[in-house]
Amino acid sequence: MEAPTHLKYKLPNVFHKEADRLSVLTKNIAANFAGGAWTGLMGLVFVPLYVHFLGIEAYGLIGLFVTLQALLQFLDMGLSSNLNREIARLAVQTDSAQSMRDLVRTFEIPYWLLGLLLGAAMIGLAPIITYHWVNPEELSPASVRTAIMLMGLVVAVKWPMTLYSCGLLGLERQVLLNGIAIIMATVRGVGAVLIIWLVAPTIEAFFLWQIVVSALHVSTAAFFLWRSLPRAAAAPRFRRELLLTSWRFGAGMTGILVLRAALTQMDKVFVSRVLSLELFGYYALAGVIAMNLYQFVTPVFSATFPRLSKLVASRAMDEVARVYHKSTQLVTVLLGSASVMIALFSKELLLLWTRNAVTTEHTYVVVSIMVLGVAVYGFVQIPYALQLAFGWTRLALLGHLVSVIFFLPLLFILTRLYGAVGAASVSVIVNSGYLVSSLHVMHKRLLHNEKKRWYVDDVGRPLFVAATVATVGRLLMNPEWNPIMLAGFLVLVGGATLLASAFTANQLDARLRLNSLLAFLRTRSC
Repeated sequence: MEAPTHLKYKLPNVFHKEADRLSVLTKNIAANFAGGAWTGLMGLVFVPLYVHFLGIEAYGLIGLFVTLQALLQFLDMGLSSNLNREIARLAVQTDSAQSMRDLVRTFEIPYWLLGLLLGAAMIGLAPIITYHWVNPEELSPASVRTAIMLMGLVVAVKWPMTLYSCGLLGLERQVLLNGIAIIMATVRGVGAVLIIWLVAPTIEAFFLWQIVVSALHVSTAAFFLWRSLPRAAAAPRFRRELLLTSWRFGAGMTGILVLRAALTQMDKVFVSRVLSLELFGYYALAGVIAMNLYQFVTPVFSATFPRLSKLVASRAMDEVARVYHKSTQLVTVLLGSASVMIALFSKELLLLWTRNAVTTEHTYVVVSIMVLGVAVYGFVQIPYALQLAFGWTRLALLGHLVSVIFFLPLLFILTRLYGAVGAASVSVIVNSGYLVSSLHVMHKRLLHNEKKRWYVDDVGRPLFVAATVATVGRLLMNPEWNPIMLAGFLVLVGGATLLASAFTANQLDARLRLNSLLAFLRTRSC
């Protein structure tokens, strides 16, 4: 649909009231950061323990599982994003309780069926993956096959979690959703370590625990989603027409998810085939670090998308522009500061984290390259949320399609020539092209007077300042410092980088800048 960017609408009173106090959007962003930071922390803290107790080959299987989960997300068919958007739109309408409950039930049934089918498919394909894809040297084929079959069960149980999460996001219940996520991430990580330490140091035991926690997580999220929906006179029912009316948006989202999975995960699939399982383990470890940068993007996106959807439905275009710029600047400050710090200090950070010189030497260059690719892609996520809020999926679909056309041959060539470093470099090249082209086209149609502000105020200035401060810190660092002094220095440089970047972001008020600094310092100090 065409965006009525030339029209200006009077802001409803409800938005003026929100501006006088801590807004729901700010609360939700804070909750998302808390949940994301804790979840990311749990992953980072326990990864060295997984490698220690299970070995790098077994961790390679965990990395393969993460990749397969991400690749399977394209089969979501846009249902979860559509549920998020439609619930947000219905929330500003009167007498919509029955429609909201029917919508959740309509999407819930096919989502569960699809999860069961995917799990069964993975179990059936376990022998093929074991003997014709991965290249184990220490793990037995029987152990690998069993682990892959257990992965299938995890997928079947965990699959509906995305749907229930997006339902709560559409209701703007991020505080509740992240409270659940924090508890479950803690149980998942602590329980896994205790089991492989005290019960059985095997990859099979690890995935058995994942099944248990995933079932608990999904059932908890489903319970609270249904409880959070407004009461209706009749029981929720499956309505086929709701699926049919949303097919265009769903088809566009499916295509985007397929292509996004190719852009973000195909490098790992290809590397797992070309390199040994040991080398892929190092590559997967670098990927874990780089992908954790999305913890600085996803919280803002998750709070901004439903809010933009409500504002578009209310036709409050001035507020749409305000939320768009503020959210983009927040992403730039957090993601930009984190990415330049990790890229410039990857070797020191890895050594402090893993305490393993061999792992560090195999990984740090790939980490530096990967985080740059993730950062570039992360900068376009708020513009992407704006497109989805208007129900416009064509631009992202075409942009991702063109990116994949260049991505796959570059991946083949550079991986063959330069190994893991070449594979990691592809995302930087392709994502940079996607950022420049997609933003230019988008601002011709949506918020067409705001492009210069996006490039200069929202991204350019905060990112340049962050890179400058971090580079100065790199030049001042003494490689002979002991680990305690080095860690303290990195915390100081990281805080200075974030603070300098935040105070150049003119859309962020002082309180938000301080909260950003505190959140970043808590994450980096861990």
